[in-house]
Amino acid sequence: MSDAQEDGSEPFRVAIIGGGIGGLFCALAIHHHHHNDSSSSSSSFPSLPNDVGHNGATGTSTTAPPKIGTKRKIQIDVYEQAPQYREIGAGVGIGINAARLLHRLGLGSGLVKIAGQRQGTWFTFRRYENSSEVVSIPDAEPEPGDVRQSPCARSDLLELFLGAIRERGAATLHTEKACTGVTVLGSDNIEDRGGKVEVQFRDGTSAVADVVVGCDGVHSVVRDKFVTDANNKSVESGMIAYRGIVPISALEKDWPFDHWSNIWVSKHKHFLSYPITCNTKLNIVAFVTKRLGGGIPINEKEDEANKYKNIRESWSSLCDRDEVVADFADFDEPVQRIISLMDEKPGRWRINDHEPLSRWHFAGGRVVLVGDAAHAMLPHMGAGAGQSVEDGWILGRALADYLRGHDSDSRDGNPNGGSSGDNKFESLEFTMQFYQDIRLPRAQKVQAASRVGGNLYELQTEEMSALSYDDSLPVLGEAMRQRMKFVWSEDVDDSYNRMRDGKQQQQQ
Repeated sequence: MSDAQEDGSEPFRVAIIGGGIGGLFCALAIHHHHHNDSSSSSSSFPSLPNDVGHNGATGTSTTAPPKIGTKRKIQIDVYEQAPQYREIGAGVGIGINAARLLHRLGLGSGLVKIAGQRQGTWFTFRRYENSSEVVSIPDAEPEPGDVRQSPCARSDLLELFLGAIRERGAATLHTEKACTGVTVLGSDNIEDRGGKVEVQFRDGTSAVADVVVGCDGVHSVVRDKFVTDANNKSVESGMIAYRGIVPISALEKDWPFDHWSNIWVSKHKHFLSYPITCNTKLNIVAFVTKRLGGGIPINEKEDEANKYKNIRESWSSLCDRDEVVADFADFDEPVQRIISLMDEKPGRWRINDHEPLSRWHFAGGRVVLVGDAAHAMLPHMGAGAGQSVEDGWILGRALADYLRGHDSDSRDGNPNGGSSGDNKFESLEFTMQFYQDIRLPRAQKVQAASRVGGNLYELQTEEMSALSYDDSLPVLGEAMRQRMKFVWSEDVDDSYNRMRDGKQQQQQ
């Protein structure tokens, strides 16, 4: 992508900090909306045909979408701190709400190829000691175009996004670019046309952009530059998680259930599994609460000398499989079979989330947060990745609307990019506030529900804490029956259109 256009003006530059799933999807969404007319309804964003123009290896479109709408070019750069683009971790749940957006981006066939099949069940909750059913939660019904729940390996999903970026020329990908700081340049008035943001990297280099998007996770350097109050802190859940992937072929013989998505629940522990990679692999996450609120150990033997304080909040942290064996020794035989197939050094990390942030954009809209940098959450709704996908999609639409109005105003002789006609995206400040107004309430609702979910699955809510194990199970069953509907049912394009139209009416 060239640095200058035919009229001599520079392209609008977007620097995305972080090359994980959220960062790469954000790049694809911004590119997609810039090259399509995002001013119309959600029906204007159909999935590209699954049998036309797709590459068999990646399932991505080989034909660029038509260029209509905005005229100014856009340069998207993704900066990843690692030597290569890769995902650490195991499986990731892509709910039907996020799967819709991948289909609208033209990645539907690729997603279907890498996803697992839940066989009609989101999860069945089971007693830990004998695997009898507590409650079974149906999966979301598939939608037209094979839009469905899509649990998959993180590495497979990352490769799907990387393939799409390369085939479409959506962004320039950089590696070994660890962000160390962000500096706002230009005049005191950040909304001046010359306002820029500089990103500094550990290798001594820097980059200048019109907008910096912080997709750099729970330990976000971008966020820490602008959020310095008490809310910018990690919150300990007192829980650790073991992770692994095992081959389904080693479990198929004598498997006692008709599906693979199960959660075994005990007081202060739960063990979950779900299928990925076209049901050839089983993703495993085993949770154990080591400390209650205030740091009180669950087990009297687990005093201040225990290992909990030394467990890192990192997906690269490993342990001996014997620790998993010991923590789940009283669980039923299917769990024991699964544990026996885990790596000798499974993943183990401390589970923390983050206090909700009241603001996601800074410097007059020149800096904005996406994904875990904005709303890090516990994994108990299986919705963290999906919320990052929704962020990227809405940010892409909002930027396209901003550039469309901004550039038409410039051509009309307004050098400051003021409002013209019906387009009310007259400034980056407005644009990023609009993005935040749509996304913050929903993401924080999921964030709060994820905290509650962890306590539910471990039978340690306030109501359950005084109940026996047997008396806790009916409470769990009732609480779970309607729990996921608000996550799966949202159509973010519809929300975007309603809020955009409402704001335009208010300002007319």
